[in-house]
Amino acid sequence: MGARFEGKRVLVTGAAGGIGRATVDLLTEEGGRVVGVDLREAEGVHPCDVSDAGSVATAVDAAAKQLGGLDVLVNVAGIDQFRRFEDLDVATWQRHLGVNLTGPMLMSHAAYPHLRESRGAIVTIASIAGLRAQPYQAAYCASKGGVIMLMKSLALELAADGIRVNTVCPGGVETDLPMAAAAEHTDTVLDWGLLSETAGARYGFMPARHIADAVAYLASDAAASVTGAVLSVDRGTAC
Repeated sequence: MGARFEGKRVLVTGAAGGIGRATVDLLTEEGGRVVGVDLREAEGVHPCDVSDAGSVATAVDAAAKQLGGLDVLVNVAGIDQFRRFEDLDVATWQRHLGVNLTGPMLMSHAAYPHLRESRGAIVTIASIAGLRAQPYQAAYCASKGGVIMLMKSLALELAADGIRVNTVCPGGVETDLPMAAAAEHTDTVLDWGLLSETAGARYGFMPARHIADAVAYLASDAAASVTGAVLSVDRGTAC
């Protein structure tokens, strides 16, 4: 295994499982000093609600103090709930925006002074749902489309500070997120065929490690000239 992150100080959200856990493991294997945060409890993971400004400020300050600064921020934390539009309530809409869009904004804002000092990098997990519409996921698609444009805007603005900002758009991934979203609707009638087609399930779900590999590339010095990129890792679903 290489050591692309030897001496790098990394903060990862959504680190209790799935893509976040895989990212923590990979960057640690490659020499990084990694702090993981999540709303869920897990061994070695610090508490943080990314949708709450106070919680974010506390978590980022603690991570920066523990590591002596930050070189990389990886925004992974996210939620997804299937809802027919007629059943989409304001609370569900706001929760998606709060976690999936406001969360990366708050984390990036809080980490900015540290990343400016280190001329570091931000990598954010969006989704092919931010590039291609999916049924029963109006809130999720809106939040992921929004975070793609947020990160593109930051890439332009923060380039003067030497901070690179990139986004990864996964297709179907083997995590608890899509499984939990589907399990909530076992007694309702949704067009699962249409959902599978647009969500990329017909291509098979990928291991979370495949997404972590993309994150590692964009966060590493190998991508020193890459910023504002939106990298789809989806087996061709969004083509």
